Amino acid sequence: MRRLIWLISALVFLAGGPLCAAQAAAWQAAVTDVAKSAPDAEIVVVDLASGHVAASRRLIEAGRTLAQPGSTLKPIALYELLEQGKWNPERRIACSRQLHVAGKELNCSHPEIPALDAREALTWSCNTYFAAVAGSVSPAELRGLLERSGLLGATGLAGSEAVAQFREPRTTDEAKLALLGVEGIEVTPLELVRAYRWLGLKFAAHPETKATEIVSAGIRDSASFGMAGAAGLGGVTVEGKTGTASATAGGRTHGWFVGLAPAQNPKVAVVVYLPVGRGADAAGVAGEVLKRSPLRAR
Repeated sequence: MRRLIWLISALVFLAGGPLCAAQAAAWQAAVTDVAKSAPDAEIVVVDLASGHVAASRRLIEAGRTLAQPGSTLKPIALYELLEQGKWNPERRIACSRQLHVAGKELNCSHPEIPALDAREALTWSCNTYFAAVAGSVSPAELRGLLERSGLLGATGLAGSEAVAQFREPRTTDEAKLALLGVEGIEVTPLELVRAYRWLGLKFAAHPETKATEIVSAGIRDSASFGMAGAAGLGGVTVEGKTGTASATAGGRTHGWFVGLAPAQNPKVAVVVYLPVGRGADAAGVAGEVLKRSPLRAR
């Protein structure tokens, strides 16, 4: 019942209701146009109000692709911890930009910043900060932090979907690697965009909470001037996060962008998955979609 109440409240905040047919057609035209220069990209736009797919490119593949999500998990886990009062967002973590966990090199690529709080850590996708976040919870808690968003299950948005693979962490280091999205977890683009829709509905239903304030601002900054800044170059404000990961040590990377637009009053959730590339590349594709979208005309 409690879940139903906040969902109804969220839909009330989403003024204007579901996208109309003309808007969906405009979104599809934008996605189709951008896909000409990014033919391998899996792109899905989901209407926040209805949860339905408004536009897509390679939708079937987006339901079957399983890949490590990289840093896209950080906002989801942080929101849950802040909502539960299990993390102090004002706590600052020093970062030398060098991080090694269980033999993996996970160095940060953000500018040199002596210490970061939660909002800054999201903006700059600080691995050191989120390794500390993961170390503050028991390995057994990690699944719960992620699955409440719907991340770890089929979405019903496409036929014959794959389901996320999640290996229960046994140690703190395994929990850190899972939360950083580089080992022990693989998800589909559809699962990830559904999780961010959940995040957008949470923002709408609970706009005054510390969890919403910090996470919304952090991913808005990320898509404005932070690590996902290319997504904001299309002239539409957006809240979002990039992710880069590799399935094998030393192998090629794949890139993600997932976010909400327009920022602070989102109507859609957008995911871009590039089988070869980095998060910044995926953010650039998302920025081009938004540039051509109905949101640009407003």
